Amino acid sequence: MGGKITYFFLATVLVLVFGVVAMEGVLLLLTGEPAAMGMGAVAFVLPCIGGWFLWANTRFARSANRLAGALEAEGGLPVDDLLRTPGGRIDRDAADAVFARRQAETEEAPGDWRTWFRLAVAYHDARDTPRARKAMQRAIDLHDEKPVRPDNGPVPTV
Repeated sequence: MGGKITYFFLATVLVLVFGVVAMEGVLLLLTGEPAAMGMGAVAFVLPCIGGWFLWANTRFARSANRLAGALEAEGGLPVDDLLRTPGGRIDRDAADAVFARRQAETEEAPGDWRTWFRLAVAYHDARDTPRARKAMQRAIDLHDEKPVRPDNGPVPTV
């Protein structure tokens, strides 16, 4: 729950900053000076891009949490029993062993969103965030019965 509150707070602050930057952009556009108008256009466009990025990541996180809830209700969430270093990080060898098992499960049932969800967790534990996001997006698409994106092809290895 604390993570959600922190996310909401930071997202709210970010939206307020976007608003201030956009207003400054409008004020620069209204000056009529070419250099100021150029900076104003950029200052107006950047919050739009940032807002889209915030919206897309919030949507992704909500979808992933929805899948986690569904998998938890089924009793299928992966158990976090990996060895950890004294500093609290997941041991790389332990993460690789779980990853190999999750990859094999996904290859056996490539149309099951549950295996892709667990593979995404394994990628995350192995510190491969880009592949974790792709695997999670594949799980979301399969769960929502959307066409699978072509860039989410065969199960890649770590």
